[in-house]
Amino acid sequence: MPMNRALIKLFSAAHALSYRLTGGRVGRRIAGGPVLLLTTTGRKSGKRRTAPLLYLEDGENIVIVASNGGNDQHPVWWLNLKQDPEAQVQIGKTSRRVRAERADEQEWARLWPLLLEMYGSYQEYQDATQRKIPVVILRPA
Repeated sequence: MPMNRALIKLFSAAHALSYRLTGGRVGRRIAGGPVLLLTTTGRKSGKRRTAPLLYLEDGENIVIVASNGGNDQHPVWWLNLKQDPEAQVQIGKTSRRVRAERADEQEWARLWPLLLEMYGSYQEYQDATQRKIPVVILRPA
């Protein structure tokens, strides 16, 4: 069952604030997986927007999932990245610039099982929506 969008937004804001204030000491892991802060540029407002997200390291790249809790709409951060793929991630106290791109079919097929191993609920989210949930690769900028 998809997650309530208002609850996602509220939880994300509180999580990002505690993560940022503590340099990741609070909020660095959730549901057994590591968490980063992704900051994008709003496609409509031009303002910087931050979302806490589970991530998977893949060599020098970082992999995230645009699941939006299984909702039929893409998460706003993914829409922002489609407009402007330049972003910033914070892992713990360390920040770095990245460039986002959607995984192609071959990359998706390789990464999806690894993501499910980290967080099995991604499959429940995929099953709850008609859209194919994007796997997003953040490459060093």
